[in-house]
Amino acid sequence: MTTNTETTSEFAVVNPDDADDAYAGTDVPGEFRSLTSALGCDQVAVTLIRVPPHSDFEQGTGHFHDEIEELYVLTRGTLTMRFGEEIRTVSAPAAVRVAPTTPRSHRNERDEPVEMWAISRKLGRRDATKLDDFWEASPHARQRTG
Repeated sequence: MTTNTETTSEFAVVNPDDADDAYAGTDVPGEFRSLTSALGCDQVAVTLIRVPPHSDFEQGTGHFHDEIEELYVLTRGTLTMRFGEEIRTVSAPAAVRVAPTTPRSHRNERDEPVEMWAISRKLGRRDATKLDDFWEASPHARQRTG
């Protein structure tokens, strides 16, 4: 793989495929690649999320943040997204803002892969609370790889 990463004190260019995939070697379907450190971000957190066809990325769980407002930029595919009690189908191209304390999750129930960027303020500490059994399993989105 060719590395397309360049950083200076004034700017940074990073190939997201060069960032570590936090879900590599696990049974979670998809990829979770934080680019925050590689980009040298002081104020912004940036993560590339890839969800394969028919996959429940968060495996039936959800999460919320105490302080962080998140912006999801959907650049490819269609997600079923849950915000609190509301479920929406969101197709690329789309930008989705979620308020800090709103419980959220997403899954890909379609045939096309999804590519989504999660962007938020960088806190430098954990702010997420996981919600187990946030929603029922989908017959159209497996929860494990394989």
